[in-house]
Amino acid sequence: MLLEAQTKLPAKYALVRTRRWFRASEAAHILLAVAVGLVAGLATIAIELLAHGMQHLFYGVGVNRLSALASIRHPWKLVFLPLGGLLLIAVNRLSAQRHAPIDVVEANALHGGRIPFFDTFRVSLQTLISNGFGASVGLEAAYAQAGGGLASLIGQWFQLRRRDLRTLAGAGAGAGIAAAFGAPLTGAFYAFEIMIGAYVPAAIAPVAAAALAGALLTRELGVQPFLIAATQGEPISNLAYVLYACLGVLTALAGIAIMQLETGAERLLARVPLPAQWRPLVGGLLLIPIVWTSPQALSSGHGALRLELALQPAMAFLLFVFALKVLASVISLSFGFRGGLFFASLFLGSLLGPVFAQAVNLGAGEVLLDPNDAALVGMAALAVTIVGGPMTCSLLVLETTHNFSLTGAVITATLCASAFTRAHFGYSFSTWRLHLRGTAIRSARDVGRLRALNAERLMRRDPTLIDAGLTVGQFRQLVSLGATSRVVLTDAGTLYRGIVQTAQAYAPGLDPEAPIASLAQLVENAIPAGTGVEAILDHFEQHGADDLAVVDKDGRVIGILTEKYVNRRYIEESEKAQHELFGD
Repeated sequence: MLLEAQTKLPAKYALVRTRRWFRASEAAHILLAVAVGLVAGLATIAIELLAHGMQHLFYGVGVNRLSALASIRHPWKLVFLPLGGLLLIAVNRLSAQRHAPIDVVEANALHGGRIPFFDTFRVSLQTLISNGFGASVGLEAAYAQAGGGLASLIGQWFQLRRRDLRTLAGAGAGAGIAAAFGAPLTGAFYAFEIMIGAYVPAAIAPVAAAALAGALLTRELGVQPFLIAATQGEPISNLAYVLYACLGVLTALAGIAIMQLETGAERLLARVPLPAQWRPLVGGLLLIPIVWTSPQALSSGHGALRLELALQPAMAFLLFVFALKVLASVISLSFGFRGGLFFASLFLGSLLGPVFAQAVNLGAGEVLLDPNDAALVGMAALAVTIVGGPMTCSLLVLETTHNFSLTGAVITATLCASAFTRAHFGYSFSTWRLHLRGTAIRSARDVGRLRALNAERLMRRDPTLIDAGLTVGQFRQLVSLGATSRVVLTDAGTLYRGIVQTAQAYAPGLDPEAPIASLAQLVENAIPAGTGVEAILDHFEQHGADDLAVVDKDGRVIGILTEKYVNRRYIEESEKAQHELFGD
């Protein structure tokens, strides 16, 4: 046993030294990011092959032609939609006792990049089942969750600091997207804009390394990424830039309407006497006639997007497919199928763009906009509205089409769409759903550090408590002048009854027989223990108070806050966040 203990000891020290190296060395952190990118790329490829294999088995269409068929030859195969719902019900029941899974955006915003492994597995499996069986959702939720979740697991094992763990989780999610599209710049900006929430200088190298590793792995293994039809690269006129800016606003309106429609469907469904656990089965049944009518509504519509760009169908057909695809996506998500709207928004935007171009050309009596270019601009603009990340979507078009002349128009439209959405709605689809669950975050920017500063963490736990039924004279006997600046009044059960300034109780001419409760201040303004630091500072400002009592859920006093200390801690944490942002 002694020999065994001596053998384990050097191994333990080697592990500690390795962890310290990854924590302290920027080069080691980049190497770790490369490893994470490879792992995320493998996870993305595995999920993609499994999903497309299921779709080929169930519906008999090729991987790159999914949903692009004019009709489904064997409509009876659509029974797999409700069967997928049944399988999803079984998975949900097995994990019914656990909390709602934490996704990458929520983890980076609130939990310092920590994602439990079971949450990663659960989200990835639910998305795989939903997409593989044909529900109108995208696989990007699984790609980002698998990449970010595995990266978080690796970072936690190496005991990385909070900022490094957040960076690594974002890099893993970005690498998954880069592997899916074969586009490293798209993956890197996806990590910055959507998963990390800021362009952090210290994170540029590891994020770029992870995204590049994921994209190169896809290429080396010969896996065909998500493809978009190329354009001719003709110059864009000044008038076209103005028109594409208008298209950006139009797609923003459409994207906001889609998100609101999905929310409205969930609220309406909540009023229907249908048990939540059976919703995926009913949703699968409702999808059957939609997919039978328009196979483009099946899954995320990859093949349909390429076909529409190539054939340039009539406006009426595009609007018809757009309406059915929106309906299918809303039903899929509101009835409990799991997935994202990124890929669906790309397809929907590619339908709106040509509609806009045809309408403009028809009104002008001449060709002002190329429908194929408009499809790509609309694709990026609608994706920005629903997912966020204007540079992510702009670079996606650039990297998949190699059309530099169109990129300026795409950036114009995406910036207009992003600005309009932020001004009139304020959320992406993922943060909007978190907002509806009670988690009010606008992006993946790290607000968890400040949110962790609640009243219970900031309070002093030894306040001076005095019975509110005493007189001023009795108060003076128990609390000498100078012993403490304020005293908290309570009843016999320590329920809060206000705060008394000690100096005020010793004011000249005050009747010693007067009740001390008559001097109480802030009687109705105690702070619940879970109140966040920003709300606490608002209370100090609103009531002009120097001290506030902290109470539990039953109203009993458990501590006291001082404005000076709360302000100091708030400034300290804000400075830490700034240091992390600039890599100090």
